[in-house]
Amino acid sequence: MFLQLKLILQKPKKLKKSILIGIAISILFVGIIFVSLNSCGVRHVMIINDIKSYEDSMDPEFCYEMVENILDYNEKCNDSIEIFDCG
Repeated sequence: MFLQLKLILQKPKKLKKSILIGIAISILFVGIIFVSLNSCGVRHVMIINDIKSYEDSMDPEFCYEMVENILDYNEKCNDSIEIFDCG
C-alpha cells in the first residue's frame, strides 16, 4: 500500500521538474534570440532590406532614420556601409 502511494506522489514531482526545465529552456532560447538580433550579420541584412525599401518609397523621413541606423552599425560593427544623401 505504501509503495502504491509513493508511486502516485512521484508523478507530480516529475511534472513539476518537467515544467521547470521547459521554462528554463524557453528563457534560454529567448535570450539567444535576443543576442543574435543584435549581431552585426543580422543588422547588416536588416540595413540592406531597409535600403531596398527606401529605393521603392524614397521617403525622406525613412532615409534619415536609415542613415542613423547605418552610422550606428558602422560604428559598432567596424564596417563601412555607404551613407545615403537624403537631400
